[in-house]
This record gives sequence, structure tokens and C-alpha cells, in this order.
Amino acid sequence: LTKMAFLCFFFFFFPEINDSEGHPSSSHQTLKGTSKWATSLENLLEDPEGVKRFREFLKKEFSEENVLFWLACEEFKKTQGKKQMQEKAKEIYVTFLSSKASSQVNVEGQSRLNETILETPHPLMFQKLQDQIFNLMKYDSYSRFLKSDIFLNHKKSEEQEENSPEAQTAAKRASRIYNT
Repeated sequence: LTKMAFLCFFFFFFPEINDSEGHPSSSHQTLKGTSKWATSLENLLEDPEGVKRFREFLKKEFSEENVLFWLACEEFKKTQGKKQMQEKAKEIYVTFLSSKASSQVNVEGQSRLNETILETPHPLMFQKLQDQIFNLMKYDSYSRFLKSDIFLNHKKSEEQEENSPEAQTAAKRASRIYNT
């Protein structure tokens, strides 16, 4: 077996091993954590830890209701059955959209919204409003989040974990195998 064939075999079956510089050796390198969050708001919102950190940031900016509304709409789209859909639609309306909402979001056309929309619910009934809030977050708070202490401190702690002695051990093993 040639050295190159061995390495291809080894890294195919052990992709979690890192190369001599500590980078994942797999050709299917995937971004994780803050690196992935920094690529797009969509990636951030797909990660529960990302959502948690983003909510923490938005809370400090007094705009947590935006992400909560967006998340509620995502859950609403998965709702089955007319009765459950009516209940969830009413909950979203009362919490985020009515003039007396406890966590009111600021969306265009809000003054024209009323409870009649709740009579015939469908999975995409809030889509237009959800898109408005998504764009507000994407072009406003998301860029500030990426510069915030919350994001930067989390990124720093991730980097420290990656550079910990335990993480280095796998890199050294791979390096020894590669250099034999």
C-alpha cells in the first residue's frame, strides 16, 4: 500500500482526525458554530445555540420579539389540523400582531390587520409578515450581532476549545501517521 493510498483510506474512515495544522482533514469540511452563523442569518437561525445567542443579543436591543415572531411563524407552518392552526394563529396574532400585543412586532400594513384573518388559517398566512421581520433582522440587527460582545466572546471560547490540548491530540496522531 502506498503512503498516499493509506492516507486516503485512513482519512476516509476517520474523517474526524485533523491534519498537522489542526484543520479537519475531511474533504467534506463543514462550518460549525460561530463560523457558520457568520455566513448567513439563515444558518444562524438553523442552530439552536445560534438562536439562543441571537435572542440574548436582541433582548439587549429591546427587539427580541422579532426573532420570537419569526420562530413562531416557522412552528405555525408545521401545524396540522384546522383547530390547532386556528389556536396557534390566534396566539401569534394576540402575542405579536394585534394593537394590544404583549410583544408587538412592527410590520407594514399592521394597522389593517384584524382578527378576521384567523377565521380561515393556512400555513403561509403569516409569510409576508414573517419575511418583513426576517429582512429587518437580516439588514439591521444581524450585522450588529456579528460585531457584538455576545457573538465575539462565543467565537473566542470556541477557538479556545479548538486549541485545547484534547483537540491537539488528534492532530498530533494524524501528523505522526502522515509523517511515517
